Amino acid sequence: MRIVIVDYGMAGARIAAELHARGGDRKITVLGAEPHRAYNRIMLSTLLAGKIGEPDVELTEAAGQGVDVRTGVAVTAIDRVAREVCTADGDRHGYDHLVLATGSRALVPPLPGLHPLPDRVIPFRTLDDCRRILAAARGARRALVLGGGLLGLEAARGLAARGLDVTVVHPTGWLMERQLDPAAGAVLADTLAGLGVRTALAVPATGVAADADGVRLDLADGRSLHADLLVLSCGVRPDTALAGAAGLAVDRGVVVDDRLRTSDRRISAIGDCAQHDGELTGLVAPAWAQARVVAQVLAGEDPLARYRPRPVVTRLKAAGIDLAAMGDATGATPADGTVHGGPAEELTFADPARGTYARLRIRDDRLTGAILLGDNPAVGTVVQLFDRGAPVPADRRSLLLGRAFGPAPAAPAASPALMPDAATVCQCNDVRKGALVACWRAGARTVEELSAATRAATGCGGCRDAVAGIADWLAGAEPVVSR
Repeated sequence: MRIVIVDYGMAGARIAAELHARGGDRKITVLGAEPHRAYNRIMLSTLLAGKIGEPDVELTEAAGQGVDVRTGVAVTAIDRVAREVCTADGDRHGYDHLVLATGSRALVPPLPGLHPLPDRVIPFRTLDDCRRILAAARGARRALVLGGGLLGLEAARGLAARGLDVTVVHPTGWLMERQLDPAAGAVLADTLAGLGVRTALAVPATGVAADADGVRLDLADGRSLHADLLVLSCGVRPDTALAGAAGLAVDRGVVVDDRLRTSDRRISAIGDCAQHDGELTGLVAPAWAQARVVAQVLAGEDPLARYRPRPVVTRLKAAGIDLAAMGDATGATPADGTVHGGPAEELTFADPARGTYARLRIRDDRLTGAILLGDNPAVGTVVQLFDRGAPVPADRRSLLLGRAFGPAPAAPAASPALMPDAATVCQCNDVRKGALVACWRAGARTVEELSAATRAATGCGGCRDAVAGIADWLAGAEPVVSR
């Protein structure tokens, strides 16, 4: 079988590796428009902060494995009748099955002065973008970030860590409005201020002017902010141009079914470009889960495999900020107005002076959403409860404040020794504690060896401390496996 994968990002690299790992008589060709090998886009903010170097963001799992990877090769068209893809260099590649992993593109707002983009105005999406930002930051004193979502805040914190005076401009009244409520957004803004990042909230930008001396951002309230560079982080848009031109069904993304098939059964779509059950993903864990399903189907391992979305946990990766948000913490009513289960419990705790905020939403003794900002030792337990749909302890205060009140709750334990084997340690790769224990018993002893064997901590990196804790615990004694 000839399988062609269009683009070599995190989703494209993963499905290439998944297919190769299953063996069989398949020719796998990956065509990547970017000139680089696949890299971990999630870690670009860490690269921006100077905590890691470029070699640390490269993904090597699909490299050198008999997969024909061609970088710097843009696919320009799909010929569905001939079952071929056409590239910018004039080549044509035949396929029996085509996988679209074209991802998404940074959204450039329709502001005066941004079309075309001036040299000092840079979106934050790709490795090349990151390189341009770093080049512009050398010798710079001030930076502006337009967009107060997850990626914008990570970029702002990274630039502040390099000593720049940074201001984030956001049109909404609070930061990360998709994940946080106004109270949490206010605490986050105060925390950022203490780390050298100012915020201008509830004020849209109206225009940009840039020249060799700097950049000016005009705001709707009449102010103008000046800086040496402007980073755009205004969201992304699924890259559906190739699919749309080929006549595939496209809505906001490329429409796919439970097996990630498009309207053409010989073409699949995964990752940011795919729209499943009306929803877009935009995160690495769903993209990698989709890659696994497509590989199972194409390899004949499980022709009836289905993609089933799992609850997503959002973590902010920025030095000095501990933030986890999951589910429906704000209690927004679904679009169809349907609410399942009994009445919801709302629990909150706020200590703005210490940068701490917690909000839990519980229905039928299960967590349906949570926001944990600041130092809260219960964050691991909360994530486990949410991920597994397990009952919460009778005394909810232990989850809000991170310490027990009265008898110990019957909840998942943060200690690696007591954590059940079924507990998910790595959300990105769906790696459970039991898999780490099994690999340790098979000879993997270090965090690096456990990561290589299971892929844990190779996504956003947020679980690395947990993997290290499990490795330390396993090195101390033969584990007593709890289930």
